[in-house]
Parts: sequence; C-alpha cells; structure tokens
Amino acid sequence: MGRKKKYGKRLNNEDLKTKIFHLFLGNAKKKYAAKQIKAKIKHDKSVDSIKHILELLKSEGKLVGFSDGKYKINKQYKGKTKSRSEKEPPSGKTYIGKIDMTRSGSAFLIVDGLENDLHISPSKLNGAMDGDRVEVEAHFPKGRRRGEAKVINIVKRKISSVVGRIFIQKRYALVDVMGTRQPMAVYVKHEDQKNAQDQNIVVVDITDWGKGQNKAIWGKVKSILPEENLNEVSMQSILSLNGFDSFFPEEVEQEMAAIPDTIPESDFDLRRDIREVTTLTIDPLTAKDFDDALSYQVLEDGKIEVGIHIADVTHYLRPGTALDKEAYNRSTSVYLVDRCIPMLPEKLSNNLCSLMPHVDRLAFSAIFTFNEKHQVVDRWFGKTIIHSDRRFTYEEAQEILETKKGEFAKELKQLNKIAKKLRKKRFKEGSVNFDSEEVKFELDEKGKPIGLYVKERKDAHLLVEDFMLLANKEVALYIERRQQGKQEIPFVYRIHDHPNIEKLQEVSLFASEFGFTFKTETPQAIKDSINRLAIDAKENEALKLLEPLAIRSMAKAVYSSDNIGHFGLGFSHYAHFTSPIRRYADVLVHRILYDNLIETKRYDKEKLEKKCGHISSQEKKATEAERESIKYKQVEYMMGKIGESFEGVVSGMIERGIFVELPDSKAEGLIPFDTLDEQYQLKNGNLKAESMQSDHVLRLGDKIQVKLIDADLEARQLEFRLVD
Repeated sequence: MGRKKKYGKRLNNEDLKTKIFHLFLGNAKKKYAAKQIKAKIKHDKSVDSIKHILELLKSEGKLVGFSDGKYKINKQYKGKTKSRSEKEPPSGKTYIGKIDMTRSGSAFLIVDGLENDLHISPSKLNGAMDGDRVEVEAHFPKGRRRGEAKVINIVKRKISSVVGRIFIQKRYALVDVMGTRQPMAVYVKHEDQKNAQDQNIVVVDITDWGKGQNKAIWGKVKSILPEENLNEVSMQSILSLNGFDSFFPEEVEQEMAAIPDTIPESDFDLRRDIREVTTLTIDPLTAKDFDDALSYQVLEDGKIEVGIHIADVTHYLRPGTALDKEAYNRSTSVYLVDRCIPMLPEKLSNNLCSLMPHVDRLAFSAIFTFNEKHQVVDRWFGKTIIHSDRRFTYEEAQEILETKKGEFAKELKQLNKIAKKLRKKRFKEGSVNFDSEEVKFELDEKGKPIGLYVKERKDAHLLVEDFMLLANKEVALYIERRQQGKQEIPFVYRIHDHPNIEKLQEVSLFASEFGFTFKTETPQAIKDSINRLAIDAKENEALKLLEPLAIRSMAKAVYSSDNIGHFGLGFSHYAHFTSPIRRYADVLVHRILYDNLIETKRYDKEKLEKKCGHISSQEKKATEAERESIKYKQVEYMMGKIGESFEGVVSGMIERGIFVELPDSKAEGLIPFDTLDEQYQLKNGNLKAESMQSDHVLRLGDKIQVKLIDADLEARQLEFRLVD
C-alpha cells in the first residue's frame, strides 16, 4: 500500500486563492497546471476546485491561461501582492450583473467577482427594473468601498408578463401594474385588450419594452382575473413579477396529448425489475408528485440492500422537444403558499412520473448494500421498474417510528437506524446543521389564512433526507471515479463555497452580546459554531435570531460544472439527482449519469455551465416568489388583528426603525424611529440602538411589547408601535 499524502492546514477558498497566487509570484517564469499546483501546495481540495480558483485569478487579470491547461503570472501583476479587496477596480470599467432594487427607488448591482455590490441611483437606471440583468459603467470614488454605476444596456429582462388594473382611454388602454418596487405602467392597443373592460384586473404579456428611462412599455392582454378573488390576483402577480407562468404553451400541450396515459410494457425492456422488493414512499400530506421512493430487503448473506428510486423523467423528457425546452426555461417548480406551479405538465408530474402506490413505475435507481455496521459496501446505478407498496405521509411514518407499530414498521425502523448512522457520520465529517424554521398556513376554501404554525422536522423527515443526500453524493462521486484521473467528464455539481469571514464577524459580534462564542478562525470552527448554535438555540430563544443571520452571511449554493465541493454538507462531491420532477438540474444529472454508466460521454462544458447559470437564476427567482407569498399570507393573517398587542422580538434595525418578529407567526413588522418618544442612534453595525436622551438601549433579541397599527397587504408590510 502506498503512503497517504499528507496535506497541510485546511484553508478557505480566499486563503487558498492567495496561496496559489503567491506561488505564481515566486515563480514568475514558470507555467503550472492544476495538478502540479495541488502537489506543490499539498492541499486537500480537488483538482476541479483548484481549476476554479485558477480561472478566477485569470478573470481578475492576474494569470494568463494556455491551451495546454497551464497558467502563468500576468506580467502586469509581477511583484504585486495586493488582493482584489486591497486594489481599487479601475473607474470606467463595465460590469454585467443583476439589479437588486430597494423600496427607496435606488438599486444595487450584484456582480460575481466584485467584493461589494455597485450602487445605482434612480436617475442612472435607464429603464432597468428589479431582477433585470444589465451592463453598467462603474466608477469608484476614492475612500469609498462601494462603487457607483449607471446602466448602459439591459441584457435580459426578469419578467415577461405583469398583473395590473386596466384603464380604457380614447386611443389606447393603460395598465397600472401591481406589486412592483417602482411605478410601472403598460400601454395596450385597443385590438390587444381581449374584451377587457375598464378597471378589470388583467394579466399582460410585454411585447415592447421601449428604450431609455421614460419610454413607453407596450403589451397584450393575456387573461382577465376575477377581481373578487384578491388572493388569485396577488398570487398571479407574484408569479408574473418573478418571471413564471401558470400555463404551458400550446405546443407543449400537443406533445403531452401524444404520450400514452399508461406505461406500455415495451418501456420495461432492459430495466432491472425490482417490483417484488418492498418499496415505500414518504411525502408531505398534500404532495401529488412523488419523485422518490425507498426499497428495503435483507440479502442472503445478511447484508441490507436499500434502493433509492427516483422518477425516470428523462424517459419522457427528450432533448430538442418543446416539452424539454419549456422545462429548461422554467428549471424548477414554484411552491407558493396555496399552490404549486410545476416544472412539468400535470400528466407527467402527478401521474406518469409520480411514484404512486400500487402501480408499476419507471425509475432511475441508486441501490446501496450496507454491512452489519451500516456502512456502504456496494453501490449500483441504473434504470429500473418499481412498484410502491405503500404511500406514507410524514405524520403516518413518524407515528409508526414512535410507536413501533403499524404497517411496514420493521422496514421503517431499520431504514431509520441506517439513516441515523449516515447522519452521525455526515456531521462527524463536517456537515452543518441548517435546520431553519419554516412557516406553514392553514387556509380556508378561498385561500385565506385561518391559522399558522412552524413546521417541525422529525425522524421521518430526516430519514428521507439522509438517503437522498447519500444518493446525491454517491452519484457525483461515481462521475469522479469514472474519470480515473483522465480527461474531465463535464457534470452538473451542486456547489457551496466557503463563507466570507468578514461577513461572519458581524454574527460573531452579535453572538458575544448573548454570551455565545462564535468562532471564525477556520472553516471547521465556523461549522462547529453553527452546530453548537442550533443546539443552544433550543434552550435560549434569543439565539434563534443568530441562526438566520449566520445562514445569510454564508455563500449561496448554486449549480456549476466546476466542482469546488459543498461546504455546508462537508462533501467533496455533490449533485442533485433525487428530484427531476421539480428540478431541471436533476434532469441533466440523470442524462449525464446514464450516458456514462457503460461508456464515457463528454458533454460540452461551456454549454453545460451556461445551463447551470440559468438554472441557478431560476431557482433564486422561485425562492423569492415563495418568500413573497409567505409574506403576503402573514400580512393577510395579521389584518384581522389590527389594534391588538403582542410580545415580539427585535429582529433587525435600519436607519428608519426597528424590525420586530412575532414568535408564533414569524410575521415581521417595523417600528419607525420617528414614532418613539426618544431619538435613537444605531450602534455596533446596527446590532443595537441607543437613546440620545437617556440610557435606554434596544438590542437585537430584546423581547418587547408592540401594538399592530397597520397591515398593508399590497406592500406586504406590517407597522407596529412600541407599548410601554
């Protein structure tokens, strides 16, 4: 057996980037490939991770890349050791990024590779709106960290349709758009009104955005919404403004009509038949799209075989079809409080692809063999036919786990035992507990919230999660092993970068106010701090505010063809394989995995990376839509409680006032500073507010009594007053 390589101290990506750059600085005449650098710096990061950093250094102009995969120091940087954060970017340079609009009308441009977002004043937007991808020209005033920019080109609009009230005028109609952060009106020709009457609420497709700051936007009425159903109007508005459509194009519907309503036996050919193996699904009560199932059997040698079976969506979703193009455009299902806007038409998502009980279904499976210590000793990937014996809700499965009685109790008990072992191993190897609280609503028949609660995750939820994580990790590792050190097989990874230490300093400062030590010296120290926080927050309610702060300060997980690992899970390789009904990333993973099970097939990496960018963008928009629908329902729920008093927790501070969260509903509202009897100044990075007239201090985490004064449903805002 060969000697194991000894790697040095584990660095975060920023530190590793600096170390790699310094290697080039000290060897200005030499060229290095990623593998050579890995050997020289003796680091435990993968070659893909180092390639990713090399490309970043190249994009910053610090390195030059060559066709043989090697890199060399860029001469203009020779002898310079300043990092990007120390060196001011040049003024007049152009950047492409996404607009993030504030309610004041100003905006910020989020640019990959820039440490700070660029500020854009309202007069410099040039017609750009929230979420648009734009090109800007930037300048960086001396002594200021944040640059100023003006929009010079709109690359891609976020939205293609809007919801608003139509006003019929003599020469045209005008639609006053609802829900936008900046005023917006759309002109409609009379012939494009589709029988809409004056002051109807309509959905309008944008046909012409015009040009410049004050040019007219034109559109066509797509549908008329029932005004009496305010919920429907609001949900459609949220979907439209985030770029999603409830309806599928006609060409997709035509393709769906040609698909048989049942699965012909000819589709079973060349599949592993496991219909006789005990198979179960565990899903939410309201779920209709069951895209995963678990099978369990004891083998003759006493080992346990667990199958993780995933709907074989790619059997129906063929590249180049209208259906596939629409699924890619959507990239994800969107889950609002009262509905799901599926990525795939209902015939597939809720029927043919759904792993329903007591029917044969096509699956793509990851089957694992566990020894008596519940360790994986063998694995198999391939297409299968399954037959689910029972559909459990999470609540039903949990009751059986707790009482140890009921149908398939033995199988569920054993699956839970293995899942717990997987979970323990995962946390021991560096996984982070990101278990944040999730608000759920009880709705009446009209969609109005009549109650709400915080969802509790128990063993039944975690059981399913741990097996899905296993499958996702092992699929990505299979591709890594398939390469065998040879040419890369381009793949779609789910990556999560190391956190920005500077952003975590604020969390550390806040934590110290509560006597909690949040360590940020190393990646492992950060993980340990977050996991300790999750435990301590169960005993100290004020610490619960730290959890979302810590999560927000970390990098966001995205899709990429460049693997840098998943920091949060502690996995060197990770992908999304288990939800192809609702995520297009999983569809791509299924295709690449299947094509590489027997032979090697390499997809175009550049095209794959472009798809990763689109899918990540769609995922973010879907998340924003979900949050907006939750905020809307929280405000709607609180509308009947105006004038009532509550105990709340100070959850944030801005120049205008103090945010207060109500623990039961998680609804958040503002107490404006100008409504208080004293004047307050923000201190410690907006962690506390000190009175200028007395010694009174308001801190994040303080419990205070508040009265609800206003609930603005259209703006989705609550306003409180402090109660003495």
